[in-house]
Amino acid sequence: MVLSISRNQGGIAGGSVSESEGVGIGIERSFALNLISLPKTPLFGTDGIRGRVGELLSAPLVLQVGFWAGMVLRSHADQVGPVILGQDSRNSGDMLAMALSAGLTAAGLEVWYLGLCPTPCVAYLASVTNAIGGVMISASHNPPEDNGIKIFGADGGKLPQLLQAEIEAGLRGKRSPTEIVSHCGRHYSRQELIGHYREALQKPLQGGINLQGMKIVLDLAWGAAVGLAPTVFTEMGAEVICLHNEADGDRINVNCGSTHLDILQTTVKQHNADLGFAFDGDADRVLAVDNTGRQVNGDYILYLWGCHLQQKQQLPDKLIVSTVMANLGFERAWQKLGGKLIRTAVGDQYVQTEMSRTGAMLGGEQSGHILCPHYGITGDGLLTALHLAALVKEAGVSLGQMVDQSFQTYPQLLHNVRVVDRDRRLGWKDCQPLVMAIANAEAAMGDTGRILVRASGTEPVIRVMVEAANAELANHWTNELVSQVQQYLA
Repeated sequence: MVLSISRNQGGIAGGSVSESEGVGIGIERSFALNLISLPKTPLFGTDGIRGRVGELLSAPLVLQVGFWAGMVLRSHADQVGPVILGQDSRNSGDMLAMALSAGLTAAGLEVWYLGLCPTPCVAYLASVTNAIGGVMISASHNPPEDNGIKIFGADGGKLPQLLQAEIEAGLRGKRSPTEIVSHCGRHYSRQELIGHYREALQKPLQGGINLQGMKIVLDLAWGAAVGLAPTVFTEMGAEVICLHNEADGDRINVNCGSTHLDILQTTVKQHNADLGFAFDGDADRVLAVDNTGRQVNGDYILYLWGCHLQQKQQLPDKLIVSTVMANLGFERAWQKLGGKLIRTAVGDQYVQTEMSRTGAMLGGEQSGHILCPHYGITGDGLLTALHLAALVKEAGVSLGQMVDQSFQTYPQLLHNVRVVDRDRRLGWKDCQPLVMAIANAEAAMGDTGRILVRASGTEPVIRVMVEAANAELANHWTNELVSQVQQYLA
């Protein structure tokens, strides 16, 4: 479905328009020559461009990111349309949004600005309007001083790496614009479009299972979901208790949300709630808490939703796509049911690419990015939470019972070691003592465990994960590898 949203003589229907529209002849030349200092390592990580505001992310850089993103998007579009722009609650979001909008309009494009909204809202609206893409300003689960830029194509999917490389080539002065921009675009406020996303979240569940009689706790992390999530769950019939439910750029993700479940777990037990959900700052992922206060991560969500879809014969080849972080207990339990699990690199863009290649209808990450093309085009925390709550309601048993009847996880330890130097962090494979320590650990554990060491694409850390048949073995090798990272890289 494509929404019929178009320009009229007074601007765009239902939107407000900025006052000025200038002439941009020669703009492509000035941008191409206005090079800035960039790190040697790639700007795009596993989820767009992300870093500390005022260091990596500055207004001059983001202005040019907007320009080159606009030039690349329009060069691959059949016809020129607008770009959807949204942001989370971070204090730096306004500055970055205005810089991005300036760059996009310098590329001759209209900007439809949503303001505060979840990342999946931008992706959805890009896919159902005549937009040529979307941009979300957010650093997801990162602390308030960070921010980031996520770019989507016209189909609502994360921008392919090939197009990311074209944008970066422009930023580094290695690419010239493919066309001359003879006029500037315009910036429109289109907050009313968020309502279309809200309707899309509820539509698959309307006329079926509602959430009446359920008590649900929502931890909104002071972030992008504060306006939507309580309304959506209440309209679906649930009794809702909210935590951290104001837009607060100073406190987004601080000791709350999907990376800090303590308060949510306590609140679920105190209020005898059926379950709880914790979102990250931009609400593209979610973790759950069952009625006993126990964490329910993405592995369990994939397993339970996979069983549900398989019963409805909506899971081709019983295939689920996840990442190298997926627990062995999950994988082997799914295989016992006759299912197949394909692993990708960490990052929902890699999961989404593999799902497109294989035709899989369910995939995601242990961290709570869940993709189900039956209902949504990208990872969506609100959509996932609604469907998991509906699964519990339909099953007629508690989420805790459903988890108990699913699988037992292998002991898995994940330790983050802060490595500030970007080049050293991304080049960790050149550290021979660490590489040798990994080889020794893998040889010692054989097929009874797994090791994953990687540089985070979203934070200045190296992640060390060890999974083993018993906790003692996992703890031993985690400590050994962490000490190597700290000694030679930190």
